[in-house]
Amino acid sequence: MKMTTMLRNMLNDQDIHVAPGIFDGMTARLAEQCGFNLIYASGGAIARSCGFPDIGMVSFSEVLERLGQISEVTNIPIIADADTGFGNAINVSRTIKAFERAGVAGLHLEDQTFPKRCGHLDDKSLVSMKEMAHKIRVAKDSLQDPDFVLIARTDAIAVEGFNAALERSQMYLEAGADVIFVEAPETVEQIELIAKYIPQPKLINMFHSGKTPLVPKERLKELGYKFIIIPSDLQRATIHACQLTLQTILEHGDSGSIAHKMASFSEREKIIRTKDFLAIDNGYIE
Repeated sequence: MKMTTMLRNMLNDQDIHVAPGIFDGMTARLAEQCGFNLIYASGGAIARSCGFPDIGMVSFSEVLERLGQISEVTNIPIIADADTGFGNAINVSRTIKAFERAGVAGLHLEDQTFPKRCGHLDDKSLVSMKEMAHKIRVAKDSLQDPDFVLIARTDAIAVEGFNAALERSQMYLEAGADVIFVEAPETVEQIELIAKYIPQPKLINMFHSGKTPLVPKERLKELGYKFIIIPSDLQRATIHACQLTLQTILEHGDSGSIAHKMASFSEREKIIRTKDFLAIDNGYIE
């Protein structure tokens, strides 16, 4: 089954689906092997893995290359973060076509101006509703696969207020979005009101220490949310693990004292399927 069809089926089923935020092939493999049926290629996490903040500094080409790497080594659908589409409607058309070719099953576009900012940072600015609706129509028309899932994100709560976010959401649905993503609701009441006024499929960003309070998965399912993304938790855990290991190596010259906290050499090679790749070559040796 195509990855797009798998994601479309998730959109139409009765369950809620959690997508951890991954940022490279290794983290994608780990999520799949852990048992997730969906992953989220976080633009912010990809940017930070390059050493840059999530403020639009990583280019379209850099993100596209990473998506191709992730898609190549995973067998579950990927929702990609397409930011603003990397420019105007013309750029959106190219972005959609390229992301689709890269193998992602769906993506979200946001209504910030380009370059964008992380959704939980302050001082964001938005394009007009009319311009964003046009981008969505262009995106929809640029797709080749009818099962590809197009998600429209609005950052209006922090800029124009909660009611504006609801108004924008309705316009984006009318323009052709399959799913609505209202970024950074600040209270449980707002999360519930979004569900009340937007009965269509919804995605929510849920991570510890952001602007949005954590709500249990089952409650979000009751409210009608379809997808939960957890963009940065995996990367934040990785940061602490790397800091601990680096400090240990700096102090002792090796990491032996924390070996129990690290994957072994053989565990790592199993995760990345070294034997499987070597078998491809060995199969042709007479």
